[in-house]
Amino acid sequence: MTVTPIQTEVQFNNAIQDGNLTVVKFYTNWCPDCRRLNTFIGDIMSEHQDKAWFEMNGEDFPELAEEHAVRGVPSLLVYRNGKKIGHLHSKYAKTPEEVREFLAQFHQGA
Repeated sequence: MTVTPIQTEVQFNNAIQDGNLTVVKFYTNWCPDCRRLNTFIGDIMSEHQDKAWFEMNGEDFPELAEEHAVRGVPSLLVYRNGKKIGHLHSKYAKTPEEVREFLAQFHQGA
């Protein structure tokens, strides 16, 4: 399973409009916690194949980061039908256990 990089605001808006669950990882290139998240996110993505996975550099999209209340990186945001239904803030996204616990509450049928 792969994560799709978001490179335009239109692509972001299209991704979050899906009726299925969409996870968007906000990161920056300079962030050590982002690099740490990358060491284990692949396993977690494999466990959550019911979700579409995207990532975007928050520094490339400061207006979107502000609009979606991304105050730190990495942040994982979960969307369905264009609405943000979950947000794992950076200080809680440091371990595989924290990320798994957060994602466990989101299921395709729920």
